[in-house]
Amino acid sequence: MIIKDDEFGEVVVRKNPLSTSVKFTISTSGRLQMSVPKYSSDFLIKRFLNRNRAIIREKLPINDPTTQRARDAKKKILMKQAREYLPYRLEYQAKRFGYKYSRCRLTHANTRWGSCSSTRTISLNIGLMKVPEKLRDYVIIHELAHLNHMDHSNAFWAEVGAHDPHYKDHRRRLKMFSPGV
Repeated sequence: MIIKDDEFGEVVVRKNPLSTSVKFTISTSGRLQMSVPKYSSDFLIKRFLNRNRAIIREKLPINDPTTQRARDAKKKILMKQAREYLPYRLEYQAKRFGYKYSRCRLTHANTRWGSCSSTRTISLNIGLMKVPEKLRDYVIIHELAHLNHMDHSNAFWAEVGAHDPHYKDHRRRLKMFSPGV
């Protein structure tokens, strides 16, 4: 649930069945986040927020609401670009190197460029749209290689190297970017 607040912008409220008290944190998007007991009413949540404004201001680094909106707009643009590009690029590389995956999923995780599940689902971060094409291809090849090796063994890296001879350089250069939006 999201509460609109004049001072803090959008406040993300998560109802937690294990929670016995209210906890304030900053979400990965930079928004104020409240974790509340499962059966907390909207009235009590808003009252608790209002009564604790001074403490929240003092203890938590809240982003300006306009920064949040700008980030949301950027994420929306990247998602549109990623939808139009990444699934097709993944399909191209998979056919090129003879891989078979079950589906492609787009994410916006803050710490991962991609992942491959045991169900053969390849997840790619929309943040890949911010990096050069060679680095995008490296991530795609890296995840495709996980279809055969679900680890980072020598055999895995040999397979990545067979499809991308410059993977070490690409891996190093990718570290200069952040997957977060």
